[in-house]
Amino acid sequence: MNLGSAVGVAIACGLLGLAILFVLWPGQRQGARLLAKWGLPDATPDQLSVAVLYLRRRRFWYPWLFVGLPFIPGAADFANANDLSSIMPVLLLGGLIAEVLAQRPSPSTRREAVLAPRGILDFAPLWAIIVTALAALAAAIHLAVIGEWRLFGITVAATAVAWGVVLLAVRRPAAGDPDVDLALRCRSARVALGLATGMCATTAWPGGNLPSFLAFVVTLAAFIAIATPPRKLPAPASAK
Repeated sequence: MNLGSAVGVAIACGLLGLAILFVLWPGQRQGARLLAKWGLPDATPDQLSVAVLYLRRRRFWYPWLFVGLPFIPGAADFANANDLSSIMPVLLLGGLIAEVLAQRPSPSTRREAVLAPRGILDFAPLWAIIVTALAALAAAIHLAVIGEWRLFGITVAATAVAWGVVLLAVRRPAAGDPDVDLALRCRSARVALGLATGMCATTAWPGGNLPSFLAFVVTLAAFIAIATPPRKLPAPASAK
């Protein structure tokens, strides 16, 4: 893709990102829906404010990431091959930026003492980690065999970004209500793993043939399973 075409695509993607941001910009209602889905149906105003900030930290970056996507080496090939190509990378990168920003919470944020160390398995189940790892491994091997090195690089990068989100969610300083803090950490880790699984499958098996359809079905099922909240969240570390 030449520079002129990339600029044109970037402008179109930026407008799409702005439209998505306008439609999805979160308020109290979206915060309440998020917390209800993750086990907190009767959230207080303070809890809602934390959830809204969590969503805004992610969605604010969507237009800018859409603009930058066409300039990433290999992204054009990925975009031409996959209908979901312009969405999953943006969601992953938006989550990564938000987790990086959350490493230094606002000084006004009330922080809770953590009495027990948290690990990855407190936020993402082992089976989800195994599914994501197998999807990444299968995609990497397939792309290496057929010589699609750009898509191979995208697969590796997507997996690395997802793991970055998971690890940052684990080490992020505890802040505010421990129940909300735990629920949002679990969401970050699970959604990142689900998106990585989806990107690996759709990158390695693009097109309209039977393998790509099966990859899409498996990806959709894996994402729903991974990103669905558990029936019961683990107890906050401060309560252990």
